[in-house]
Amino acid sequence: MNTPPGAARTDGSSVRIGALVPLTRPGWVEAGRHLLAGLDLAASEVNDAGGIGGRPLELVVRDTAADPQTAAAAVDELARLGVAALAGEYHSVVARAASTRADALGLPFLCSSAVLDALTEQPTEWVARLAPAQSHGWQIYADFLLDAGHRRIAVAAESSVYWTSGTRILRDYLAPRGGTVIELDMRAIAPASVCDELVDNRATALLLLVGHPEPAVSIVKSVRRDQRLADLLVGAPAGQPEFPEWATLLGEDSAAIPFLRYLPERLSPLGARVETTLRERLAEEAPSFVAFEGYDTVAVLADVLRSHGTDRARTAESWPRIAVEGTRGRIQFSRTPGISVWQWAWPPVQVVDRDPAEPGRFRILHTG
Repeated sequence: MNTPPGAARTDGSSVRIGALVPLTRPGWVEAGRHLLAGLDLAASEVNDAGGIGGRPLELVVRDTAADPQTAAAAVDELARLGVAALAGEYHSVVARAASTRADALGLPFLCSSAVLDALTEQPTEWVARLAPAQSHGWQIYADFLLDAGHRRIAVAAESSVYWTSGTRILRDYLAPRGGTVIELDMRAIAPASVCDELVDNRATALLLLVGHPEPAVSIVKSVRRDQRLADLLVGAPAGQPEFPEWATLLGEDSAAIPFLRYLPERLSPLGARVETTLRERLAEEAPSFVAFEGYDTVAVLADVLRSHGTDRARTAESWPRIAVEGTRGRIQFSRTPGISVWQWAWPPVQVVDRDPAEPGRFRILHTG
């Protein structure tokens, strides 16, 4: 007799979720460590509560190292291993490769943290996302710039789909509102030469659309040392200042650099409890929003697997019917114009920076 979906199984076999995480360079290792901490904590709590219909939940972790080809190969491997779904990934370009492959294979993927609007070329039923789309978050960041009086905004940009998309979002949003975006191509400009470009272009703000730690750290050091740019706002919408390594590398220069963070002003009781446990798991390091995204990812998938069983097609069909209390609000997915995947619209969005008086503390500057 077949076991009904969601019914208890006591044969000891695990329900497996594939977890895509950047754990080695050139991946953003700190982000990967926080993402995995959140994924792992939620999985542990699911198992403490009886697992999935009596079966233990198992994370099968694969390191993407910020490489799209590595991620696509990992999706193939995890599909062969029989995972019920995929979770995770931080880097947008990598998540796009994973999403495209998951869509082709018919493997449900709940993307935790990547924000690129077009995770797949065509609309897909197989992929859902927790993080806000780049266009949503970066338009909120642009509003912050405008409210602060900035109209001539330079972007120090490297070449990638993600940075190009960010530049386009900013330009399209700011231009009708009286703003100008000045693009500095970091393939052609050394970090030490950025200052002259900023002075020549009369920029009042510089946004770091570049990799971490380099060249972001070198650009910040150059700008902070140039007295001509004492009043320049340096910003990092992609979130480079979120993690402790930023403060370690830059010291006092790490402060007053606004970035996007996806947390509410006040955590719910669930969020506060998870924050406490994550801090313990991260050796007393404050958990980033990425850790909460990881936790929420597994919480959502566990709810789906309990309710609908482990059939991949049923999981994909369930995206529009999900309603799960996460650490940062009630999670539900819908179709959003211009977004090719099922989208939580929207997680809370903040613009924050590190307090110059205490770089280990964050200040909320703007919410959206």
